[in-house]
Amino acid sequence: MKYIVKRIQEADYGCEERPERYQFQVLLRLRDETGQEIDMEVADAELLAKDINEGDWIFFDKDNKIFKVE
Repeated sequence: MKYIVKRIQEADYGCEERPERYQFQVLLRLRDETGQEIDMEVADAELLAKDINEGDWIFFDKDNKIFKVE
């Protein structure tokens, strides 16, 4: 299933301390092709590496890795 990235925002961890090798996460608001919206946390570095931005269409493979629809 494809999703459009509606919003990318910093995930909220309050005052919790992060582990030493923690990968910074962002919270994605996604809308699928039927109009359903979901939130999902994804590594910020992965979005940057794949040039995924608000308004882009994406999908997830069977291992839950994110890909941009070209």
